[in-house]
Amino acid sequence: MFAVMKTGGKQYKVQAGDVLRVEKLAADAGETVQFNEILMVGSTVGAPTVEGAGVQAEVIDQIKGEKVIHFVKRRRKHSSKRTKGHRQQLTLLRVTDILEKGADKSGVKAAIGAGSVSGAAVAAAAPAKAPAKKAAPKKAAKAEAPAGADDLKKLSGVGPALEKKLLDAGITTFAQIAAWGEADIAEFDEKLSFKGRIEREGWVEQAKELANG
Repeated sequence: MFAVMKTGGKQYKVQAGDVLRVEKLAADAGETVQFNEILMVGSTVGAPTVEGAGVQAEVIDQIKGEKVIHFVKRRRKHSSKRTKGHRQQLTLLRVTDILEKGADKSGVKAAIGAGSVSGAAVAAAAPAKAPAKKAAPKKAAKAEAPAGADDLKKLSGVGPALEKKLLDAGITTFAQIAAWGEADIAEFDEKLSFKGRIEREGWVEQAKELANG
């Protein structure tokens, strides 16, 4: 069965399986669209269209037609030449089904020209996407000293960041630091990336004094 449909101001005689190029439609590749302006289906002639008839097609791709050169030359007072090139935007379709009736209840998206007012209206009617919320910057975690821990910030050069490193490593009291030997100093210096700060600032001696009150 064949049908004669109208789109983009042109008429096309089609049947299932036909591949044709029409003026660009507002649809993406892979979508199925339905043409509802059907002038003839089989032996039924519309007046001017056949009520309830439709042609469904799958969008294969959005393409461009062959390049057309338009040359204009004016010979009168001001001789001028102008050359313009143009490639018409087209939609490549494959006809999948021809409906003699019931097309108005099929629920398939209507084929709308990409440059038509209706196409713009459809785009404007689409629900607006909510703007993505920016993730709030993460605040640096504060060092939470366990109960009974000493205030390690009393050591020379120790601020909240270094105190957190010490607490995370299980160092909570001055007595622990005061008991460090050379091997302990080297281990924590490397483990916590203190870069010689322990000996340079004299933490062990300071910790001994602070531990004794």
